[in-house]
Amino acid sequence: MTAAKKQLQAFIKNALKEDLGDGDHSSLSCIPGDAEGRANLIVKEAGVISGIDVAKAIFNEIQSDVNFQQFISDGDTVKTGDIAFEINGKVHTILAGERLALNCMQRMSGISTYTKRLQDMISHTKCILLDTRKTTPGMRMLEKYAVLSGGGGNHRMGLYDMIMLKDNHIDFAGGIRPAIERVRSYLKEKELALAIEVEARNMEEVSEILACGNVDRIMLDNFTPIDVQQAVNLIGKRSETEASGGITENNIVAYAEAGVDFISVGALTHSVKSLDMSLKAYE
Repeated sequence: MTAAKKQLQAFIKNALKEDLGDGDHSSLSCIPGDAEGRANLIVKEAGVISGIDVAKAIFNEIQSDVNFQQFISDGDTVKTGDIAFEINGKVHTILAGERLALNCMQRMSGISTYTKRLQDMISHTKCILLDTRKTTPGMRMLEKYAVLSGGGGNHRMGLYDMIMLKDNHIDFAGGIRPAIERVRSYLKEKELALAIEVEARNMEEVSEILACGNVDRIMLDNFTPIDVQQAVNLIGKRSETEASGGITENNIVAYAEAGVDFISVGALTHSVKSLDMSLKAYE
């Protein structure tokens, strides 16, 4: 089993334990344990679907031989009335997994829908839309997967897979140069091959980062689109560039057209509206 599958399985086990406790007494009290049934996942709002594989894993965790038939795939555009999948198994299984499957799919599909909306707005440029670490604790893997379903890209997964020196790192380290120099020594000592990104708060800091050299990416934090264009011109090909901070639907095109390689938007995961859908029993 891969690390990702183990992580998903652990998430599902914890989430089911949170919801079921010592048993689904509503179902146990009125429906025989051997009763069989089937249900459809019905989309009730247009968007981009994500989380079908997660839903399947949830029901399989409860009943390993449940029959799960999907009709669309993650990343597909859906409309009201579309059926994402059919599940056939014990009624207790369907009812025990219903809410967790819906919670995951609704949130993930909301993320993928919004990601697709923003990425489409800047598709005429070279810019790639990225997520951030502003995710729901315990659900980062699912939320970042949903960004991919919507056509966006993933920034770092956590604090372990990239060096990212933000304002607090720089201030606590005593400045840009000492921070970068210590990072290089640390990576050499630990024999780690991690990309280095450094945040710049103004053009002076951009120049200081460039003077240090050997930085993979420079984040232009809370720059205006005009300042971003100036910074991109100054940086040239010496580093990748990323714009972040205060970027919305109203200004994302201007930032992308300023020439940055990446735009990171926390709202992809922290302020998204879930996509409406429901799981309905049928004969």
